[in-house]
Amino acid sequence: MQKKLMLPLVLVLFGLLTTSLSFAQQKTTPNYAGKSALPAGKYRNLFREAGYKPADIDAKVAKAYHDVFEGPSKVYFEVGDTMAYVSDVKNHDARTEGMSYGMMVAVQLDKKDVFDRLWRWSKRYLQHQSGPREAYFAWSINPATMKKNSEGSASDGELYYITSLLFAANRWGNNTGINYYGEARRILDAMWKKDGTGNIRNLINTEHKQITFVPEGNGYDWTDPSYHLPVFYEIWAAYANDGHEAFYRECADTSRVFLHRACHPVTGLNADYTEFSGKPHDTRWSPSAFRFDSWRVPMNIAMDYTWAGKDGAWQADYARRFQGFLRGQGISTFGDQFNPDGSKPEFLLAAGGFKTLRHSLGLVSTAATLSLVNKDKNSLDFVRALWNAKLEPYGDGYFDPYYDGLLYLFSLMHLSGKYQIITPQTH
Repeated sequence: MQKKLMLPLVLVLFGLLTTSLSFAQQKTTPNYAGKSALPAGKYRNLFREAGYKPADIDAKVAKAYHDVFEGPSKVYFEVGDTMAYVSDVKNHDARTEGMSYGMMVAVQLDKKDVFDRLWRWSKRYLQHQSGPREAYFAWSINPATMKKNSEGSASDGELYYITSLLFAANRWGNNTGINYYGEARRILDAMWKKDGTGNIRNLINTEHKQITFVPEGNGYDWTDPSYHLPVFYEIWAAYANDGHEAFYRECADTSRVFLHRACHPVTGLNADYTEFSGKPHDTRWSPSAFRFDSWRVPMNIAMDYTWAGKDGAWQADYARRFQGFLRGQGISTFGDQFNPDGSKPEFLLAAGGFKTLRHSLGLVSTAATLSLVNKDKNSLDFVRALWNAKLEPYGDGYFDPYYDGLLYLFSLMHLSGKYQIITPQTH
């Protein structure tokens, strides 16, 4: 999240060494013959279990969506009749993180027009159509000037684009104006052709079977724990039909083992950036600690627990440790940056010009999702804390409707059972 603004600007595209595939050349129809999808998840409504009324729960999610996508502090902006973008408004850019998050929200909540607008804008302004980066995306652009802040990719953006496109194909089919499956396959097929030409590689380090921080330069050789979404690889194995199913399943299992190593055995906290071993990786812009990117890890683990159910014992113990640590800090006062051992870091990473610790809505939100995993009945305290939280400016005036807002909306969706594996529909 914050760290990406510190990434070095990447030089202009290398010469046109490859040409983009024509749409007609792409596979247009997935073939699920002989393939089994993931087992149908049991999507608990933890707000209901905590005693809230169904109508109030639906209203809570609807208001969060309105605030993020439609209200006076929205981060979603329509462009003409067919496009839109999501902006990290405090940093004055649109980035693949937010664009692909917006698409995931839209497909989950069955908002096809929003999804299609975001995809068209992404394809037109962020996706490389030729050269060594063909089909990858520039991670950040200034929507006022349309000048890219970087030509390079942040691997989590592509991860979400691919998965949300596969879900869109499953939900809406591929004959309503956009061939979602073909677009997902274009990214995946191009990924497998990256051979180091122009210093561009696979999104996944194929030796370590782990997602890269960035798929180029030395960013190919380390990772970001919040990019580890094991169940997304399971989705690819079930629905991409690109011949790499076994590899994706190995990546899912590897990510689960990686998280065991990356998360502290007592606190459950992880560093923002790590080696593939899980050891913290310092960068030139920040000593690695539990900071903004890391807030996503508990939500990702809760998703894997709910959708895949393959590492339940460790995940339940992790949830107990993580929520237990935050409870010890004060359930209504815990801060948002720590060393993995739980101590206060000497260096604080600034957000939106503010360099301070706060009780951040983003972490309040994602910590609550672990109540889907934590078997202790007192874990519902975190759910109630999220229910009572508000997406509004903090006392010092800092306000982040983008990152706080999207994590808040995602977490409400998870806890209300509205964030699900989308299986193929009959069209």
